[in-house]
Amino acid sequence: MIKITYVEHNGREHVVDVPRGATIMEGARDNGIPGIEADCGGACSCATCHVYVDPSWVGKLPPKEAMENDMLDFAFEPDPVRSRLTCQIRVNDGLEGLVLRMPEKQV
Repeated sequence: MIKITYVEHNGREHVVDVPRGATIMEGARDNGIPGIEADCGGACSCATCHVYVDPSWVGKLPPKEAMENDMLDFAFEPDPVRSRLTCQIRVNDGLEGLVLRMPEKQV
């Protein structure tokens, strides 16, 4: 299990264990983290699992693929560097301690 910190827009932190191989979105959904709606269930066909990656982690994640980048256009206040869709990132040992911040709302 890999510890991931999800930070709600109001600052409330949730540190949870997420299994290797799961997506960050699945980790949020399975642990009842508020702020990750995941309406499409992980198909990268919405932007309701949008988060802002902590600046210290941006360069440690795999790059965005074109589909994710396109879907982020529909996210609430996307940041060109820090915004990611949690359904597109698989948990691995290198993500131990990852910190993600939720936007004010999902659209």
